[in-house]
Parts: sequence; structure tokens; C-alpha cells
Amino acid sequence: MIIYGKNTVKEAIVAKRAIYKLFLDEKKTDQKLINFINSNKLSFELVSKHELNTMTDNQNHQGIVADVEPYRYKDLEFLFDGSKKKVLILDQIEDPHNLGAILRSVEATKIDAVILPKNRSVELTATVAKTAVGALEYVNVIQVGNINQTINKLKSNGFWVIGTDMHADKTYKQIDTSVSIAVIIGNEGEGISHLTKQSCDYLVNIPMKGKVNSLNASVAAALILYQIADL
Repeated sequence: MIIYGKNTVKEAIVAKRAIYKLFLDEKKTDQKLINFINSNKLSFELVSKHELNTMTDNQNHQGIVADVEPYRYKDLEFLFDGSKKKVLILDQIEDPHNLGAILRSVEATKIDAVILPKNRSVELTATVAKTAVGALEYVNVIQVGNINQTINKLKSNGFWVIGTDMHADKTYKQIDTSVSIAVIIGNEGEGISHLTKQSCDYLVNIPMKGKVNSLNASVAAALILYQIADL
């Protein structure tokens, strides 16, 4: 898997992710970065900016690209150890920049896990990793085949499942955080699916006074995460 960007690659190294190959811009030498790489006993290859652009489809690589061990998804079962957990479920989030921004908020608030469906959802790509700016190394991401089956399993293990809907009677500030909870965020176009909404224990909204009737998914997620986090 290719990742790029100074902080993204640095955090992968700090987190001891296997680094197969490391490439630096031959004309953009950053001595601090080279010292950091050498201190971690890693080798690197100096290449042209054109080569780095080719590796990253002309993304903002900041002069460093790494071929690393693919990110591994966690197993759902780790949530069921009997302790109180807080989980974010993302329904139909297909924009990698949104997912990366959400993962930054998840890492900042230390929420226990993020659950993604395999279908109609972005995976953990290089763009997600770059937008997350290293946060991906420290977040538990679970990938599931079916959101609604997962919701039922969460419920059977003591979780309360809360959906977000602009027409809900309760606000996000009324979420009960005294129990294990899983909060669902949908995309800004369609929200969460109708079937998923029906599976929730209750729904909450994020009150808005402006004329635009929806928030970017990453902004909505950040608001809710900071509301439910133990900070």
C-alpha cells in the first residue's frame, strides 16, 4: 500500500507499521526528516519529483512516499469484552477526504472504534491516510458486510444504537452516554438509509438555524464525537 505526506509516513514509522520501501524527493532534502528516518534504522531512495507524482497520482506528497504494510481492520468481537464502549458507525460515506477527517476526530476523542460497511463506503486508501494525517495508525476500524446485521449484534451485546436525522425530536446533546453506544452518521446527501434508521433505538438531530439544511459528514461527526467523548 502506498502512503504519502510527512506526518502520515512519520506516524506509520512511529507506530511500527512495516515499511517496505521509502522514497524521498532528491531535490527537496529535509535533514530533520532524514535524521528521523536514520534514527529508525530505515533506508530510503532518492527519486525525482516526477516519480513521486507518478506514485501518488499527482497528489500533495510533500516529497515523501512509502510502500507500507496494508492497514488491518479490527474484528467486531473486540467490542464485546463487557466494558462500556463508544462506537461510530459510518453509513454510505464514500468521500475519502470526509473519512480521513472523521478519523482525525475519532483519534482526538479516543472513541473506541469506527465501523464501515464493505459496500457503498470508501476503504482505507492513501487519500484517507493523508487526510487523517497519521490518525489512522491509532484508530480501530472495523469493516462489516452488513450494517443492519451488525446493529442487531451490537444490540444483543448491550449497545444502544442512535441514528442521526434532521427531523428527530431529540438533539445530539440528549444522547445517553452512561451505556455502551453506537452512533450512526450517514452521508450529507441521503443521510442514513431507511432500513438502518428503523433499526435504531432512537434518533437525534443537530440543530441548525441557517438556511443550509445539512452539515458536511465530517463536521457532523466531530460535533457528536465531542459530545459523547469522555474528555
